[in-house]
Amino acid sequence: MASILQPQRIIQDTPRRTSRKIKITPYLFILPHLLFFVLFIGYPFFNGLYLSLFRYDYLQPGTNAFVGLQNYIDLFTQGTVVFQEFWNSLWNTLQFVVYSVPLLVIIPLLLALLLNAKIPGVTVFRTIYFAPWVLSVSVVGLLWWWIFQSTGGLVNNYLALFHIDTPEWLSTLPWAWVAIVVATIWWTMGFNMIILLAALQNIPSELYEAASVDGANKWHLLWRITLPLLRPILLFIVITSIIASFNLFGQPFIMTQGGPAMPSGGGATTPVMYEIYNNGIVRHFVGSAAAMSFVVAIIMIAISYTNFRLFRERT
Repeated sequence: MASILQPQRIIQDTPRRTSRKIKITPYLFILPHLLFFVLFIGYPFFNGLYLSLFRYDYLQPGTNAFVGLQNYIDLFTQGTVVFQEFWNSLWNTLQFVVYSVPLLVIIPLLLALLLNAKIPGVTVFRTIYFAPWVLSVSVVGLLWWWIFQSTGGLVNNYLALFHIDTPEWLSTLPWAWVAIVVATIWWTMGFNMIILLAALQNIPSELYEAASVDGANKWHLLWRITLPLLRPILLFIVITSIIASFNLFGQPFIMTQGGPAMPSGGGATTPVMYEIYNNGIVRHFVGSAAAMSFVVAIIMIAISYTNFRLFRERT
């Protein structure tokens, strides 16, 4: 009996050689996205890097010349044409980030906590707060430009009714920044609110019930359960808000045109994206604008990396 079963065991223990076939189906699924990525991200990136090494004017191709890193050197050399305006615009952008990002985290968080309650009509309020997010920046800019106009604006009309001094919102500081920040928060807070609301609804209710049994009040529930569990979502919102604030363009372009003017050059509300637009499109300094873009990108990457490290160390 053992002699009969032994050959069978030998046959079963013999490894089978199978040919590995490369399956192309997964690659076909990602091919459309890969084509869009190469066309709209990959090509512009390398083309911009190429243009940053040239003195380039698309209206006068005959004047184009290779300058190497000179466009980058000019950005860090005092006395050059682009130095003062670029760093002023970058400082304006950093001011806007400081003004807007904390409010774009705190206000949506408070709204999400309020709208997480099970009360009648809560869905209507969620829709109302989220609705401005679907508007384009052109609509938002024109709407708030009309509201904050010095003459005939909605805000100044109401202030005049109560005999309160009416500031020139769009042409003086700090009111120009106030107008831009208010318009931005009204426009974008609904998106952050929805993300935080979804995260709040994913927190198990058993955690709150167990903490309540142990004597925790609402303040303890917020600081010991809610906020720690929201930390990954808050990291996402902080980073996306910083990136979006660095890309500020439409609101000052429509509402203040970058003004008021500064004695040192440039505008007091001209963000860095507006300055890149002025150099690349208005003045035709395409190489300089491309160099500015890469410097700003490196700064944004450094800030995002710092945020990741800070939040990770506290997790």
